[in-house]
Amino acid sequence: MFTAKSSDDLPDRETILSLSGLEFMQAMQRGEIARPPISVLLNYSLDTVAPGKVIFRGTPEFSHTNPMGGVHGGWYGTLLDSCMACAVMTTVPKGSIYTTLEYKVNLTRAIPPGTEILATGVIDHAGRTTGISHGEIRGADDGKLYATGSTTCLIMKMTT
Repeated sequence: MFTAKSSDDLPDRETILSLSGLEFMQAMQRGEIARPPISVLLNYSLDTVAPGKVIFRGTPEFSHTNPMGGVHGGWYGTLLDSCMACAVMTTVPKGSIYTTLEYKVNLTRAIPPGTEILATGVIDHAGRTTGISHGEIRGADDGKLYATGSTTCLIMKMTT
């Protein structure tokens, strides 16, 4: 997997529209499409891609903590937004794109910095114009639940 270092490394519109969302995510997993730079900053990577399901693996570090030393809620939110929206993406047809309309996050316990987690997003509904999914963050080793979330995404048919 390689990381985009500039906008030139990101896929162009023609490439994006020529692939289904599932094909796009699988190409990223194989390293044919650059992973987004935010994944390096927040220390997470794509682990699993399947129709209607995406898993990211990550480890929050000291650089992701708030002034009290706890992992910042934005770290949880970004991982859940990523896995839930990408689960929707796996259902998007060729010639279409998606964007997050809204998402909700519920933190259930603090993730100790240095703890490896799995952020799993699973599709609940995939229609022509909207996609809904839910997600959770669990400890990779012990399965402890750290957060849950839900999202609604807008699916847009693009003209070439």
